[in-house]
Amino acid sequence: MSNLYWLSEEQMGRLKPYFPKSRGKPRVDDRRVLSGIIFINRNGLRWSDAPAEYGPPKTLYNRWKRWSDMGVFARIMTGLAAEAPDNKTISIDATYLKAHRTASSLGAQKGGRGRLIGQTKGGMNTKLHAVTDTSGRPIQFFITAGQVSDYTGAAALLSCLPDAEWLLADRGYDADWFREALIDRGITPCIPGRKSRSKTIKYDKRRYKRRNRIERMFGRLKDWRRISTRYDRCPKVFLSAIALAATVIFWL
Repeated sequence: MSNLYWLSEEQMGRLKPYFPKSRGKPRVDDRRVLSGIIFINRNGLRWSDAPAEYGPPKTLYNRWKRWSDMGVFARIMTGLAAEAPDNKTISIDATYLKAHRTASSLGAQKGGRGRLIGQTKGGMNTKLHAVTDTSGRPIQFFITAGQVSDYTGAAALLSCLPDAEWLLADRGYDADWFREALIDRGITPCIPGRKSRSKTIKYDKRRYKRRNRIERMFGRLKDWRRISTRYDRCPKVFLSAIALAATVIFWL
């Protein structure tokens, strides 16, 4: 069983303060169950395909669904990120995550728009908006339907931005209102101007090269099969999968 554990005892020690308190009957071994949950999300498997060493699949799924509904995995990621802030230069960007047919059956009576899945040129997608710290580690996430503008994600994440000196973003975030909002918060935008602008926007080109760190972060997240392809119908559960992957990859 030891080679199937994804989390060490030391890592479990860092996670336990964020676990909900057990009521009544003690929970099944947290380390074993969380390792099974990570195994399923990392490999894109059905819950019924979990190795027997992790225990009953129903136990894994019930824990996953319950803690996702409670926002436990999102709190773990933001909590660990807050323990070691490195926010002098932050970045913002978005990426598409393809929705599997099991998640994208958008009948009007089955949730429709509430699933945050939309039609794009690449098919049915969800868009993941993210903010990363100086080292390219994710500190905030927000998901929308695939066709939603980057501006919507920027507006939603604006109030969650940490105190920073610089914000890096591509020209898709070049909007006067966004630049002004950043400056009001004491953050200097490093964003190229759109080609349609009549007046050239000056920006720090050398600093801008560091923006590739957020692109690499997205690439590492997509190594997890249940992130690169969305199987979950519920947006909150899917966001939990993203937060769990980010926690394991970047914050443990």
